[in-house]
Amino acid sequence: MATGQWPSLFDLTTRLDPEGKIPIIAEMLSQDNDYADDMPWVEANEHTGHEFVFRTSIPAGVWRQYNQGVPYAKSTTGKARVGLGMLEDYSQVDRALAEHSGDREKFRESEDVAFLEGMSQTIAQTIFYGNTTVNPAEFMGLSPFYNTLNTANAQNAANVLNGGGTGSSNSSLWLVGWGEETIFGIYPRGSTAGLDMENKGDTTPGFDAFGNRFEAYTSWFRQQAGLCPKDWRYAARLANLDNTVAGLAGPNAYDLFVGLDDMLLLFPKLSRATSGIAKTDAPMESGATRTVIYTNRTVRHWANVQAMRNRNTLLGLNDYAGKPVEGYRGIPWKTVDQLVNNESTVS
Repeated sequence: MATGQWPSLFDLTTRLDPEGKIPIIAEMLSQDNDYADDMPWVEANEHTGHEFVFRTSIPAGVWRQYNQGVPYAKSTTGKARVGLGMLEDYSQVDRALAEHSGDREKFRESEDVAFLEGMSQTIAQTIFYGNTTVNPAEFMGLSPFYNTLNTANAQNAANVLNGGGTGSSNSSLWLVGWGEETIFGIYPRGSTAGLDMENKGDTTPGFDAFGNRFEAYTSWFRQQAGLCPKDWRYAARLANLDNTVAGLAGPNAYDLFVGLDDMLLLFPKLSRATSGIAKTDAPMESGATRTVIYTNRTVRHWANVQAMRNRNTLLGLNDYAGKPVEGYRGIPWKTVDQLVNNESTVS
């Protein structure tokens, strides 16, 4: 017995204009999740996950005097593994319904576009909130990695800042230093990155709720993806940003730009124009990163307000005059609509 949903005659009629043609549909559910140009994708070393190695201790050397020996020393390393998730979906249209639409391919395209849009939003949501303890089929996102302020619970809590909010009306501001040796996306070994779409034509039959077959046009969609925080120091979260009058919307709002300055200094290195720290003592330190600030529209709005009120000259020359914040200290500031305003308090 088949399960799922298929476009009906009613769905078709809602897509036809007065001339019986399929117009361009207003995508009222579209979003801005502007991370795709920033995030590098690396082929995983496994089919279902990616294993990586990190340094856990380094020799410090020993001061010696004449006739005094020095013991041998070594560094130590650790291993960790992150998993991959498979996001799939099928779009299936009754063949007769598609043909009766007057434009078979246009009708199919009008449906397939919605799948591409919806799945891209799911990937964006999972990058920030994916949690395999809740849904083992997905991959782990940034929020579960950076989910405590207490360094006794997790070492990377050092990169989680507290915006002071309590309850469940919070959002987060993220600073991510994307790079192939820092924070990156992964895809299965032997495959390719990105969303795959396969037009199966009418070779895959449809089955109704009683298991009866009917001819149908089918499109298949799949993206296999994961997230690897190989060097957790290159991401920071400003959590607990209360978006109500008790927080950002009130008279005693958390200063977002003070928080950003704190976050910039958490990265091992950036550039002299951003943190002022442009190198470390590691000869094979992670190479160039693409560092980006991510917020939703609410946090971005209050950043704009604070910039206007405080005449923040570290923004672009025109940003303090009421124009949108494009960046801070040369770091792009981008909008991700999948970042929510109802995060629970991170403690």
